[in-house]
Order: sequence, then structure tokens, then C-alpha cells
Amino acid sequence: MRLWTGRQWAVAGVVTVIAAALIGVPTAIIATSWFSRMTPVQWWNYPVWVTAAALTGLIAATYVAPVRVRAPQESKALIGALISAFAVGCPVCNKLVVLALGTSGALTYFAPLQPVLAVSSLVILAVALRRRLTALRACPAPGPRAHEFDSAAP
Repeated sequence: MRLWTGRQWAVAGVVTVIAAALIGVPTAIIATSWFSRMTPVQWWNYPVWVTAAALTGLIAATYVAPVRVRAPQESKALIGALISAFAVGCPVCNKLVVLALGTSGALTYFAPLQPVLAVSSLVILAVALRRRLTALRACPAPGPRAHEFDSAAP
């Protein structure tokens, strides 16, 4: 990442902010008039939210690298970010969870699983980022004078 271009860092920053909003607003970590929580935000929700958004931004930045690599991780990134939203969301505010388990089931069974979901989502995102970075290192961008050597060949 130390060889990243300004464009890559800009994409990482913009996507991080967008991911933070897409996770934080519907889960009511960011207070808005659109959504409200029925349970308080847990202390661990904030670091999971910020880390998931940052990892998502970094993954997105690998796709604007100067060289294209065959290491598609889009589905892992999407799944990781989606699981993060379930992990930091209010257990009884999630319509799918309440529909499947009921309100008491959401509090009794789903709420205790949320930290596990949080760790799982961060692991998925970290693995996706690592695979993208490893692929970029294995196939580095050609230097500024690489085209001169190609034309000199007989």
C-alpha cells in the first residue's frame, strides 16, 4: 500500500465514508430522523463499524490499481460489509431477524451472536483485502520505462 497512487488513496477515503454511511445510518449508529434503535449501541459496535468501513474502502482502492489482477474478491467484500451491518445493528430493529425469531428470540438468540458476526465480518474483509494486495504484489505495475525494453526486442 505504500506504493499506492493518490487516486487509490482518494478512492479508499471516499468509499470508506460511503460504507460508513451505508452501515451507520440504517443501524442507527449515526443518529438520523430516518432510523431509530430500540436497544442502545454497544461499545464494540463503533470499532467494528469503523474497521469494516475502512477495510471496504481499502478493498475498493485495489480495483483502481495501475495494473489489473485476477483476484476477484467483490463477493467477499459485499458479504463482509453486509454481515457487519447485521452485527452492529439493533437486534430487534432488524425486520428479518424479528420475522424469523420474534422479538424475544432476537434478544435471546440473535443478540448474543452479534459479536461473533462482527468478528466474522472483519475476518472476511481482511482476507479479501489480503488476497487483493497479494495479487497486486505478485503482478506489479510496469515501471515508467518498461515500454522501451519491449520495443528494443528483435
